[in-house]
Amino acid sequence: MSGQKQAKTKLITREGYNQLKTEHDELWFKKRPEVTKIVSWAASLGDRSENADYTFNKRLLRQIDSRIRYLRKRLEDLQIVDYSPQQAGKVFFGAWVEVEDEDGNSLKFRIVGPDEIYGRTDYISIDAPMARALLKKQVDDSATVTTPAGTKEWWVTEIYYPQPA
Repeated sequence: MSGQKQAKTKLITREGYNQLKTEHDELWFKKRPEVTKIVSWAASLGDRSENADYTFNKRLLRQIDSRIRYLRKRLEDLQIVDYSPQQAGKVFFGAWVEVEDEDGNSLKFRIVGPDEIYGRTDYISIDAPMARALLKKQVDDSATVTTPAGTKEWWVTEIYYPQPA
């Protein structure tokens, strides 16, 4: 299995999907046309080899196009998971969970898809060892989490789901 890249889970919350869609639309309808206009203007000035505006914006355009391609492919593959009343009282995808260890240290986080964790310290991926250990647990259940640092016991103290607007 070494050398192979593990496939990302294709689950996402509706909020996470909407954020990725908004990012795509911002890049495609606003940012890309602005940068394309600058590249065209800079190219019209002649010698492109020493034209910093052209060089910088051409690189920026490649980065934007790369991100747009990634987002389009990813948005097609993702499966939106909405809250279901059957989830109440147990830890499933999309849950906010509060846990406590034997020393009284507590953590609070939401279990989401891997595309949603960036820029957030209160979200963890469904693929994380903590999330996997907590799935289907209820309040007062314990979960043993194995990490590179060792094994640790956590108790579930609270579970709730954001309610759809």
